[in-house]
Amino acid sequence: MWIGVLCALLAGAMWGMVFIAPALLAAFSPLELALGRYMAYGAMAFALLLPKLSGLAHRLDRNDCAALLRHALAGNIVYYMLLATGVKLAGVAPTSLIIGLLPITVTLLGRHDHGAVPLARLALPLAVVAAGIACINVDVFTHAHAAGRPPWQTAAGLACAAGALLCWSWYTVDNARYLKANAHFSSAEWSALYGLSTGIIALAIALPAFLLHEGDVTGAAGAASGRDWGLFWTCNALLALGASVIGNQLWNIASRRVPVTLSGQLILFETLFALLYGFLYRQAWPRPLEVAAIVLLAVGVMWSVRLHAAEEAVTPP
Repeated sequence: MWIGVLCALLAGAMWGMVFIAPALLAAFSPLELALGRYMAYGAMAFALLLPKLSGLAHRLDRNDCAALLRHALAGNIVYYMLLATGVKLAGVAPTSLIIGLLPITVTLLGRHDHGAVPLARLALPLAVVAAGIACINVDVFTHAHAAGRPPWQTAAGLACAAGALLCWSWYTVDNARYLKANAHFSSAEWSALYGLSTGIIALAIALPAFLLHEGDVTGAAGAASGRDWGLFWTCNALLALGASVIGNQLWNIASRRVPVTLSGQLILFETLFALLYGFLYRQAWPRPLEVAAIVLLAVGVMWSVRLHAAEEAVTPP
């Protein structure tokens, strides 16, 4: 189980980067960011799978294809479009911390799974996590006026972040259950198939999307708006490699080794790293409430880890 916890921590470090990319690439739309990232991810997954693609294709059945389709949409494309929109409208911190509610939503969705710690025993660590999330949201709204964002923009951004939260909550639970019930693919194989399916869907969407908006994204109009396509593809390639290829494989390993309720807690590593990267990006120390939030979130996660370790020690396999 502790190997699973370590893999989840490293996956969180990779995933935290996705909250910075929309701020770096502000001239590009959320759709362009999602399609660029996942076309790059699909290309990398195809290269990784190429030597054994034929054999894997013969092992795929209808259920596998359906799972890959729904996970690619909910866990990747739609999720990242909503996340990027949230960052653009409300900022890195509020978006990352709305999505930071994942430990609570995933725990509730996975409360009946095998190996889950009863919610009554998780009440206190979840309360600590909720207190941390409350601290950061109080801080965000306290400083919203100073950021110069109108209320409707912040509200729209938070709504998009909530939509991303719902997408990833469902994906996390469904993916963990599917991996545990279907062991005919390794974590690395499933991660690569997941990336390839996402890339195919992204390419299918991108062809008409970029053709329809060709006048807005090319030529002098594109240059005048500060659209740096070199930076665009560099950032997306780095995200595809770090957050998608490496991060998803690490998360698949963790998903097979820890109960769903614990995986919900470990998603907080993504939030903590997103906050860290956000502080580095804005070149500022965290404010007092942000420090309190980080401490509370870390305490809540480690408390939950200890409860699950104790449960694993007394529960027969």
